[in-house]
Amino acid sequence: MIYDIVIIEDEIDLGNVVSEYLKLRGFSVQWFKTANEALAYYAANQLTNKLIIIDVQLPDLNGFDLATEIMKINKNQPFFFLTAHNEKDNRLRGLKIGAIDYIAKPFEIEELVLRIGNIIDKLSNNSSDRSGDQPEFIRIANIKYNKKQLYVLLPDNNEVSLTLRESELLDYLLGNLNQLVKKKDILLALWGNDDYFNGKSLEVFISRLRRLFRASKEISIENVYGLGYMLKVK
Repeated sequence: MIYDIVIIEDEIDLGNVVSEYLKLRGFSVQWFKTANEALAYYAANQLTNKLIIIDVQLPDLNGFDLATEIMKINKNQPFFFLTAHNEKDNRLRGLKIGAIDYIAKPFEIEELVLRIGNIIDKLSNNSSDRSGDQPEFIRIANIKYNKKQLYVLLPDNNEVSLTLRESELLDYLLGNLNQLVKKKDILLALWGNDDYFNGKSLEVFISRLRRLFRASKEISIENVYGLGYMLKVK
């Protein structure tokens, strides 16, 4: 599947450079300078093959509110934020809303392209039609996890979608089931470094998985103070 890239960025120079560079790399790109313009476009043209890049600081509606409105239209829409280096609280807020990730300004354009490529590869590999072949599940006690299609079935048969990062984290914990996993090792494996900001991001994603597992009395993620986490299954 070919993914369109939707960029919402009000900085003219940055938006122009990013959109033109992505076009040169073969992507289809729509660039919007305001949140309202982007939201109107999305509401009228919603498709399943869009990856949205949202600047947090927009002139008419902040990026978080825009993302929230987009998710009201399509709760499974993949998106990530552009933030400034000193916007720690903003980064965590964005992850809690449901962002795949964030990238901090200033950034190298090649880093952005690499991240986009990695996300699209994973999205494309997980985009098979759920109405086709019988889905394959990984059983985690009384919860079923579909790794390919990024969702879980809870004990009440309620289907809950996962973000890419949630799925990656769950995979890592499952690979070390009932064993202590050091926080540093998770960060290096999934984020590439163990700096403070990524550590806070990891805490957000751990909290998301914990909320998910509340549906089961047989699964828990425990903190091992000062060391890391343990996914426990009875």
